[in-house]
Amino acid sequence: MNPALEKLSKYLRLEAQRGFDNRAVLGGLARILDSWKEEARDSGLAPTVIEAVTTRLRDYQRLSTSSRRVVLEGLWNRLQSEFPDLAEAPSPFGAGAQPPVDEPEPSKLPAAPAHEQPEQIIEDVPTVSPQVAPKEAEEDAPPKPEPPAALDAPLTTIQGIGPKSAKTLAKLGLETLGDLLWHLPRRYDDYSQLKTINRLWYGEEVTIIGTVEEINLRTVRSGRMKLVEATVSDGTGSLRITWFNQAWIANRLKVGRPVVLSGKIDQYLGRLVMNNPEWEPLNRQQLHTNRIVPVYPLTAGITAKWIRRVMSSVVGRLAARIPDPLPTPVRESAELIDLPTALQQVHFPDDQEALEAARTRLAFDEMFLLQLGVLGQKANWEDIRARPLAVEDSWMGRFLEALPFTLTSAQQRALEDLRADLAAERPMNRLLEGDVGSGKTVLAAAGIGIAAENGAQSAFMAPTSILAEQHYQTLLALLPAAAGIEPQSIRLLIGATSEPEKQAIRDGLQRGDIKVVIGTHALLEDPVQFDDFGLAIIDEQHRFGVDQRARLREKGDHPNLLVMTATPIPRSLALTIFGDLDLSVVDELPPGRQPIETRVLSPSERSRAYSFIENQIEAGRQAFIIYPLVESSEKIEARAAVEEQERLQKEVFFRYQLGLLHGRMNQEEKDAVMARFRDGEYDVLVSTSVVEVGMDVPNATVMLIDGADRFGLSQLHQFRGRVGRGSQKSYCMLIPQSEEGLENERLKAMEETSDGFELAELDLQQRGPGDFFGTRQSGFAELKMAAWTDVRLIERARREAQRLFSEDPELERKDHLLLRDAVSRFWRNGKGDMS
Repeated sequence: MNPALEKLSKYLRLEAQRGFDNRAVLGGLARILDSWKEEARDSGLAPTVIEAVTTRLRDYQRLSTSSRRVVLEGLWNRLQSEFPDLAEAPSPFGAGAQPPVDEPEPSKLPAAPAHEQPEQIIEDVPTVSPQVAPKEAEEDAPPKPEPPAALDAPLTTIQGIGPKSAKTLAKLGLETLGDLLWHLPRRYDDYSQLKTINRLWYGEEVTIIGTVEEINLRTVRSGRMKLVEATVSDGTGSLRITWFNQAWIANRLKVGRPVVLSGKIDQYLGRLVMNNPEWEPLNRQQLHTNRIVPVYPLTAGITAKWIRRVMSSVVGRLAARIPDPLPTPVRESAELIDLPTALQQVHFPDDQEALEAARTRLAFDEMFLLQLGVLGQKANWEDIRARPLAVEDSWMGRFLEALPFTLTSAQQRALEDLRADLAAERPMNRLLEGDVGSGKTVLAAAGIGIAAENGAQSAFMAPTSILAEQHYQTLLALLPAAAGIEPQSIRLLIGATSEPEKQAIRDGLQRGDIKVVIGTHALLEDPVQFDDFGLAIIDEQHRFGVDQRARLREKGDHPNLLVMTATPIPRSLALTIFGDLDLSVVDELPPGRQPIETRVLSPSERSRAYSFIENQIEAGRQAFIIYPLVESSEKIEARAAVEEQERLQKEVFFRYQLGLLHGRMNQEEKDAVMARFRDGEYDVLVSTSVVEVGMDVPNATVMLIDGADRFGLSQLHQFRGRVGRGSQKSYCMLIPQSEEGLENERLKAMEETSDGFELAELDLQQRGPGDFFGTRQSGFAELKMAAWTDVRLIERARREAQRLFSEDPELERKDHLLLRDAVSRFWRNGKGDMS
């Protein structure tokens, strides 16, 4: 047996025989760690084993007797599973071990005084009741897919939390022990730097240990504030400590009492001081001082110290007993710590390195579970059989020759992807991603033509009537000449379509006479049925919910699916969130398209922008003016569309016609306004962000965005794409809310690049992934630890998920049952349609 392992097993046996009193070695088990780690390294023990031992024993002295037994028994079981020599040895936790006698928990302290914590929380500091702690599984029993029963136990099973406290915690979404365990800190205060008073510097966050030499309570500001002042000394010097409006501290701190204080060093009248520090008695388990201190989300009725003590009790009792769903080969390959250690360290880290390791483990889990769900969806889709829709090269040649333009290289690559998908014996499931004006519609037309050549019907769904009408006109111009589809076989079905015409379209679709229908949500109505539904195309897919996309596909026998978006999506997101879809990227604009000149103006240059717009109107052009709000708000300082449209019409553009568009209008009102602007009845369209992606107004040459700093770069790029769609040179002007600000520097990127993908990457780094999701995220749990900007972690999780999925796609192996359960819990909606 390995000598370091043999020595450790002796310590564990002796500790069990002594009833877990932490006296198996002089000074306690934690004292032997430094020397044991060196011996373990020299003897060749794996770093993961060394880490598991040290993390479990580091805080051993702080645990109750029963918790110590849990920790050591868990460590022994792990060592037995990895080392055959140890597996043959009798367990020290069997009949030979003395039954543990519960000691008072170090965290079972009196409740904080009423001045420190609000009256709603009046119970004693909680400890987890032994009867709800999860029972250890039998050594040889297979892992069970359900979580330990205690994690589903209500908070009232914690000694010290009554109905009143539980009701308050429910405001944070905390109702069970599992909720508490996964209530992760929102940030940390690093008070781990322990220093003597004579070595303190202004501005640093530190911890000091000293003795209270003096303490006074006085009233200041004409009785409106109570001030507690103390002098603390540590033998190297003295420091004045001040607390504001915390009079109860004067009764708790006694002269001669040793204390631990953590906070920021300030300065007053040339002397170093510490204001409002965290403090604890020296002989108490240090949760609030002398360590990296977790800071949790709070709500009214809960104080930071109280929730920290609650978390310490729950984490100390339960974290070590949480079964790890991640298979050992995955954990070792990805170089991750085990889940119990990660949970302990993410709440109460020993140091920054341990905290980083814990965060990495929990973030990896989220990405790994997400990837497994996506891979499962993709596999389910690929198992479906479908009729191949293939065409000869000669047909494709005739289609391309009939087009009034030549495809770009990016379009040609995407067309090859589409053609191969349609010819396969499984239905296409592809995302076509392309910048504004990159030519996605002609690719959709090619897919429709291929389907029609095979006798199949196609449906093209757009989010609004005006966009559906626009696509209808484009396809009506392309398909008869390029694909030989009769014009009467191409129909438009929107809300404004008359009822007799709707019925004629429904009849034609059911008979198979109509080959292509373009429409809005009207396509989802039950009466719409197809004779041979072969291809579903969804434009601006993020505008449709999961259920709506599924309802369209259910109208056929697994039709091919093509979803399109003009929102450039960073690669790290596309590979993760849309991993169940095959991806084609059209990242090249057609030749001859003029770049849109973009400028960031200061608020003082607003009148200059108005003059420029007026000049463009006089030249026969039109303009958009975008605002972030519908109506003015007391809470948000930003210009609003309704008030500004009225002001501009009366004071600035009184000789012209201004339209108004915003999200509080119903869809018919929106369509009417956009149609009037498209037809030239309005010279300027004042709008909020609802101005439609894809709306084509070739005569519009100016886009003014007022309050541009309130939008993401990707959204600004979408707005900019509304102009420059004709032959005239076009312009985009961005006006931030204030003259100066960090946000204004961000806007400069719009001047420097017209590459939507580059702007999307910047958006992801600066603002997170919100702009890219739409309704996509409705199928899985919100991420708590993982960052979408961490491409390296995403790639690592993807690689491990693909490898494990290739070995056991159904997660049926005995060592994958816990993981299968974790995947199903993570994906709240099961195997919903996420396309």
